[in-house]
Amino acid sequence: MSSTTGGSDPALRGRSAVITGASRGIGLECARALGAAGARLVLISRSIDPMAALGKEIGGQFAAFVCDLSAPEHVEKVLGKVRAHLGGAPDILVNNAGQFFLAPIGETRVEDFERTLAVNLTSQFAMIREFVPDMRARGRGHIVTIGSIADHTALPENAAYAASKHGARGLHGVLREELRGSGVRATLVSPGPVDTTLWDDVNPDGHAGFTPRAQMLAPTAVADAVRYVVTRPDDVNIDELRVSRA
Repeated sequence: MSSTTGGSDPALRGRSAVITGASRGIGLECARALGAAGARLVLISRSIDPMAALGKEIGGQFAAFVCDLSAPEHVEKVLGKVRAHLGGAPDILVNNAGQFFLAPIGETRVEDFERTLAVNLTSQFAMIREFVPDMRARGRGHIVTIGSIADHTALPENAAYAASKHGARGLHGVLREELRGSGVRATLVSPGPVDTTLWDDVNPDGHAGFTPRAQMLAPTAVADAVRYVVTRPDDVNIDELRVSRA
């Protein structure tokens, strides 16, 4: 896969892209990559300052909405705002927002488990449910799910995150089957460990069996993969793309 992070791209110029979890890590780099290629960005995150700074950095058409994706009422409101801003569904939806923590199953609180599912799975479903009918009606659109090595590999102390990512993988599979032949595309991008702030409270370097941060993927590598899949010809769907450190 060749690098696709630099310069404007006719396949993205003027297209609208909604990205969740856009204030840091993979989401922030996806916004940079798609914005630099000419996409009209609609960013969703709990933190406005990083999104505002990104808007100034890349210029172009840009909107940002604050939302706690663990709260269904907040998700419903932000979906209405996005729809009003765009006048319908986006051309591209990148479901990226993620909640992550480590704990043995016996020490995982039910409320923390539920919050992780809400952010990593239920909010993704809500976004898809809101926009896929419009995409199907116009015969065009692309839904990208950011998965994880945890969506196909069992890891200890990872019950909540793994359950959410396996669920997202299952949701993507059903979505892909339902959209086949409709002109609407769906892709699961599943990276290995990525060096983002999600690891700040975990310190993987001090955990036996964990990948040291210096050996993890850079978030730009995942953003590069996302830009790649959404710029393929309209009659090409990349069902799943796994990304790992060379």
